[in-house]
Amino acid sequence: MVRVGVVLLPQERWAEARARWQQVEAWGFDHAWTYDHLAWRSLADEPWFATVPLLAAAAAVTERIGLGTFVASPNFRHPVPFGKDVLGLDDVSGGRLLLGLGAGGEGFDAGVLGPAPTRGERTRRFEEFVDVLDQLLTRPVTEHAGEFYEAHEARMIPVPSARPPFLIAAAGPRTMALAARRGDGWVTYGSSFGPEDLGDDPRAAQESWWSELADTSRQMDQVEAAAGRAQPLRRYLNLDGAPIFSLTSADVAVEGIERAAAMGFTDVIVHWPREEGVYAGPQRALEQLAAQLPALTGRGGAGS
Repeated sequence: MVRVGVVLLPQERWAEARARWQQVEAWGFDHAWTYDHLAWRSLADEPWFATVPLLAAAAAVTERIGLGTFVASPNFRHPVPFGKDVLGLDDVSGGRLLLGLGAGGEGFDAGVLGPAPTRGERTRRFEEFVDVLDQLLTRPVTEHAGEFYEAHEARMIPVPSARPPFLIAAAGPRTMALAARRGDGWVTYGSSFGPEDLGDDPRAAQESWWSELADTSRQMDQVEAAAGRAQPLRRYLNLDGAPIFSLTSADVAVEGIERAAAMGFTDVIVHWPREEGVYAGPQRALEQLAAQLPALTGRGGAGS
């Protein structure tokens, strides 16, 4: 059974954003997410609010829906204070937190706190970040001294009764192995396509993205098999990694969700349409997608 979620970018003041988070739940989506950045790409000079208080507020005004980071990274986070944030969010949400984690990119966040790491350093830092965060969220006191982080008598009281699921964004062999070793889910955007990659035949670019995604998914199959996991990872696909925005129309979104499910993805994520720029599309497309959720997910109706 596929689950469907929506990303809400942290751009609106809470007085306006509150209704959107509640609407996503009322429409029957399974999870709702926001980006964990200090600033992001083409929206760097637009309003952008902090992730942790936004998710805490969303947890307080919803009841059922999973709430997640898409995705948190070490670019501007240390595992000890972030672990406390995670503990708080898990508590406020009643165990509904979905902890998306990634190595961090090379964009605006990478150098805000100092020189950006090399790609190799970023991967090693991410491995250590995940390992330390796992320790912090599974024991009352953590002691750690590593290449990038130290934690001395770091308290985590109360220890969560169940560690929030780690959903690890991974594209290469080393981070895929990390997902298989430490994760509960795998997050992928597919190949990196942008508007400039559409060319004269957007549909051909779209098919190329799906083809490469299938290759990546098979690679993840092999990594999981090598890890000998008893429980397979849930697989989360950001449908808007594709060249064509999923909510150009509800039909495009439905086709993408069905193709992803056939490929073995358990969860598919779209973005609340914006009026212009990145993720621009008609809001009615999201409403029309919501109306088709019962057929897509195999459940009877909103919130069931």
